[in-house]
Amino acid sequence: MQYSVHPPSEFIAAHSEKLLPEWSHPIRSIVVVLQPADRELTERCWETDLQKQKLRSQFLEFGLKVAESLKDHLVELFDPKTGFPVLSGAGSLRLDDVAVVRSTLGYTIAPVGNCLTIVHPLWGSAVYPSILMSSAEMRLVDAAVAGLLECHHSLRG
Repeated sequence: MQYSVHPPSEFIAAHSEKLLPEWSHPIRSIVVVLQPADRELTERCWETDLQKQKLRSQFLEFGLKVAESLKDHLVELFDPKTGFPVLSGAGSLRLDDVAVVRSTLGYTIAPVGNCLTIVHPLWGSAVYPSILMSSAEMRLVDAAVAGLLECHHSLRG
């Protein structure tokens, strides 16, 4: 797993109420989580769907642990499948994880049918992106994520 912590983009800051209408504090940190996949995730087949389900479950489990470790702050993980928040009520705007990865990391984006996919510099399109947001400052979020990865070797990738 690869992660990076960023300040919210201008778009996220401007649309935070549409993404997280229940939040009473501003978004201060964005965590981009990228998991390597066993296969290119651009193919439409049951093996790809199974891989996406596995990686989605791993992200949700990891995200819940991050939320628990930052329990004094607001934390939200966005379901990579729907683009909606998992822990709080959905707003009127879905989060586009591919767009967040592109704006924060500058990775190449490639069209696949009606969708866009990330092209990771090492993994190509065998990558599963996920996004977590918090009201905690970036250094606290980074420390929480790093601590979890240190304790849970299975999350490293």
